[in-house]
Parts: sequence; structure tokens; C-alpha cells
Amino acid sequence: MKQFIISDDFWSLFPDACFGIVLAHNVRNKDINPESMNAITKFLEASHHDAHKYLTEDVLSQNDVIAVWRDAYQKFKTKKGARVSIEALLKRVSKGNGVGSINPLVDIYNGISLTYGLPCGGEDIDTFVGSLQLIKTQGDDHFIALGDLEPDNTLPGEIAYVDDVGAVCRCWNWRDGQRTMLTDDTTNAFLIIECVDPTRRDDLEKATQHLATCVEKYLDGSVKHVIMDRNNVILDLE
Repeated sequence: MKQFIISDDFWSLFPDACFGIVLAHNVRNKDINPESMNAITKFLEASHHDAHKYLTEDVLSQNDVIAVWRDAYQKFKTKKGARVSIEALLKRVSKGNGVGSINPLVDIYNGISLTYGLPCGGEDIDTFVGSLQLIKTQGDDHFIALGDLEPDNTLPGEIAYVDDVGAVCRCWNWRDGQRTMLTDDTTNAFLIIECVDPTRRDDLEKATQHLATCVEKYLDGSVKHVIMDRNNVILDLE
């Protein structure tokens, strides 16, 4: 059975981290009814307005929801210039640029990310080879990022999501890989929200519930959600 496992070497670095997981099975990520698609579009648009409450400082990196991740990224090996995904989204918002539509699942989790100021991501469960793990890597896990043509493998000491054949997402939550990305044909999705600030656990729980509600409401299928922390480190994906 496929599982999601968070390793001990991760917890040794980030004992207070927590994760909101949404497992969505038999969902429709294309050809959804126009009313649902319109609602998703409006939610993503509204989330841009909500995101401005996290941009209280002129220097992007000094905003609290980004600064806490800048500090976290100092604790493990990263590719030069790698930044947490919420920083990339908020940078676009700060410059007046919208986060465009990709597909319904991605649009929903991007809307959640902006609404709550937390990094979100998603992968196609059916593409995993074996179990998904969040680990401190030994390096050289095979990885081709979205938009790239050549491999850009993990570094020794990097925090990354991996399965049995390579990396799924590099530098914790910086870049997703082509092999496991959510596509129009995805029917079984692993969605994740990450929190490294223990004072924001309530926000994480609200965001996870909101994500699950949106996916179930607009994309059908069966949805369940759970919070993972150092006391709950293994989750069955099927």
C-alpha cells in the first residue's frame, strides 16, 4: 500500500512543523460544470485580495509569513535561489500580477495558499512509485522540474519529497516535478499544506478544512483530510 511517510531526519530539524493533507479520490479535474469552474475562478481572484494582509512590510522577505520560511531554508541544503512557494505567489501579488489558472485542482490550492498565507502543493497519487516520503536526502534523486528539459537532481542534505524512483518536489516546497504533477487527467490527488510556525496551527487546520470542502464541492469524488505532525508521521494514501 502506498503511504506518505515523514522521516525522523526531517523532524530532527523541524520538530514543530505540521501538515494538512487532503486526499481526493475519483475527482474530475477537467470538463467540470461551468458553475463550478466559475466559482473556482472567483475564489482564486478573491484570494489575491486576501493575500494583501500578509504584505505589511515593503521588503518582501520581512513579511512574517515569508520570514519564517527564509529562516527554515537556512537549516538545510538548498539550490541557490530556492524559495518557498508562498513567497513566489506573494511576490506576484505584490507586483500587481495575477496568479493565472492552470487546472481546477491547482487553482483551488493556489487560492487556499494566498488566502491563508501558507504554502500548498499537490501531486497525482497514481504516478507515485512506492510510497511518498519527506526526507533529508543523500542527494542525486532524479528530478526534472516543471518547464525544464534536463534533470536537476537533489543535493546531499536537501529536504525533499521523494518516492522510490526520484524526487517529487525539491527543496521542500520550491519546485514540483513533471513526473508527478497534477494534470487534467488526474483523478486521485495528494494535496498538502505546510506550516513551520507552531503559532499558526489553527490557520493550518482552517486552511485544510477549506481545501477539502472546495475540492469535494466542485470536483466531486471522495475526500478526506488529516493533520500530520511529529506524533502522526505515516498516512495511507489509498
